[in-house]
Amino acid sequence: MRLLVDGTTPVPKSVLVDHLEMDAGYVFELVEPLVLFAGDRIGFEATALVITRADGARLTHAGHWATRC
Repeated sequence: MRLLVDGTTPVPKSVLVDHLEMDAGYVFELVEPLVLFAGDRIGFEATALVITRADGARLTHAGHWATRC
């Protein structure tokens, strides 16, 4: 499923993720799997994935960047 990671576009439906691949060949691998709910907005700040829930709560999730070929 393609998700926009811009911090403003809501996730269209609930999904379980363990990594996020970018078009440029990079991947952000989460330390542990994460459930994104419909309406969540996702973005990056420094080295963390930031989830903004529909109710305004902000959660950060650790991970690391890797290169995919």
